[in-house]
Formats: sequence, structure tokens, C-alpha cells
Amino acid sequence: MRNWNGKPYYSFDSMLKERFSQKVYKVALNGGMTCPNRDGTLGSRGCIFCSAGGSGDFAGNKEDPISVQIETQAQRLREKRNASSFIAYFQAYTNTYAPVSYLREIYTEAIDHPDIAALSIGTRPDCLGKEVLDLLEELNHKKPVWVELGLQTIHEKTAAYIRRGYPLSCFAAAVKELRKRKLDVIVHTILGLPGESREDILETISYLNHMDIQGIKLQLLHVLKGTDLAEDYLAGKFRVYTMEEYIDLVIDCLEHLSPKIVVHRLTGDGPKELLLAPLWSSAKKTVLNTLHHQCKVRGAWQGKQYEEV
Repeated sequence: MRNWNGKPYYSFDSMLKERFSQKVYKVALNGGMTCPNRDGTLGSRGCIFCSAGGSGDFAGNKEDPISVQIETQAQRLREKRNASSFIAYFQAYTNTYAPVSYLREIYTEAIDHPDIAALSIGTRPDCLGKEVLDLLEELNHKKPVWVELGLQTIHEKTAAYIRRGYPLSCFAAAVKELRKRKLDVIVHTILGLPGESREDILETISYLNHMDIQGIKLQLLHVLKGTDLAEDYLAGKFRVYTMEEYIDLVIDCLEHLSPKIVVHRLTGDGPKELLLAPLWSSAKKTVLNTLHHQCKVRGAWQGKQYEEV
């Protein structure tokens, strides 16, 4: 099996070095948008796991222009990591949920920055109208544009519980339209959603193997204070994984995942001041080091499950 910089899966770092011939760092941006799950269109409480920051707790200050947000974070990375190239990651809330004229303004401000190598846009499959898709296709001719879709699970029962607000068919249609325009698609999944078994999670991985996607984020379910998920957790309605359980599950997912799909994330680390559970997830470096050690122990991979399709 191919080895990507010492890792038995196609890592994000490996892909970046292949495409840009250097280390590239993300700067997380806040375009000041909201979400149809919050503004009353679909609901007002957001997804059950989502914090008040709309999954953009590490993003820039929405009051600052995009160029200022980029420079503020880029300068820290230049000083700390000697970085020179960056990905503009629109992270907070739903980043295509605004008039196209506004989207053009902020995306262009980001993509025209000389140190920005690519644009990555986090959004929902039900917020990709034709005008938005056409804009993304246009920008993709200037620099690479990646679209990150929050799928979380293929199972409709779980989707209803987390208040996702759209059916799986909507996701499939969005992927088709994005790929028609040669836009890379990165899919967010959450491992450990209440009521889901290991088999349910692996079914989501198997489904994605057969979709035309280029990347995946495997996100540990973490419970943040102030969310509706936190209320269910404190009421004892579900339990979270131990670190050992989670690592074992992630390795199972990687064993089943197509080697063509880039792995952008293997865990998650919510803001420490908001994190309710699991507390071990805040030690991200320890989690990743343990995971890579266990990959080697399992022979990376003994009896690999994935079959070419």
C-alpha cells in the first residue's frame, strides 16, 4: 500500500505538498453570515451540536474586513511557523448564504490576496443556487476553490435528530453540480452521533466512497456548553467515546475509505472554554500521536477492507 509521508492514508499535508510544493496553512475567516437553520427559514436553534459561533469559534472577527482577518492570522503563522502560503477558509456559519454580490466581494478580496493559494468555503448543500455555483466556477479559474459540505451522516433518522434540515438527495445533487463545474468537494462527517452504531458510520463511509468527492473530515462528536446536544448529554441520553474507542473507530473508517479521498481531519478540538465532553479531545496532539501509533500496530492495514469501485 502507498505511504503518504509516513501515514497509511492520503493526508491533507501530502495533498498540499503535491499541489503547491510547500506547506500551506489555513486562515479561518468569518464572512458575517448566518444560516437557514438559525434565521427562521428552517429553524432558529441551529443544528443540535452547533455553538453560538456557528462552528466558527476559531475564525476571525466578523467586524474586520476579510483582508484584515487574513493578515492578522497570516502574520502569526509567519512568525510562528515561517509560513508564506495560506488557504482562505470561510468557516463560520453557512458561507454561501448571502446575496451573490456580497459573496463576490468577500471571495474576491480573499482570493486576490497574494499569499492566498486556495479558497475553501464551508456551506450547506441546500445553499448552492445556480448563481452561487457559477461564481465559484469563475473563481476556480483564478485559484483552486474547494467547497466543504456538512453532511455528518447519511442516515435520515440521525439527520432529523441533529436538525440538519435537508435530505440526502439534496447532498447528492449538490455534489453533482459542484463536480460538473470541476470544484473540489470536501465532506464533513461526525463520528459518535447519538444512536449511531459502528456499522451506521461505516455505511456513511461506504456511501462516500461511491460519490465523486475529493476530501473528507472525520470529526469527533464533541459536546459544547450551551447547545441542545449538551442538554441531552447532561440528561444521560447518550455517552461519548473514550479516546481508545474513538481511535479504534477512526482506524476502521480509514480502512474502509477509498485511498483516493484526501483525509483533511481525523478528530476535533472544540474551544476549551466551551468543551463539555469528551475532555480528552482537547489534547489533540496526544490523540493524533496515539492514532498514528495504533495505525502501525494494526499493520496499516492488516486485511484492508476497501475495494476499488
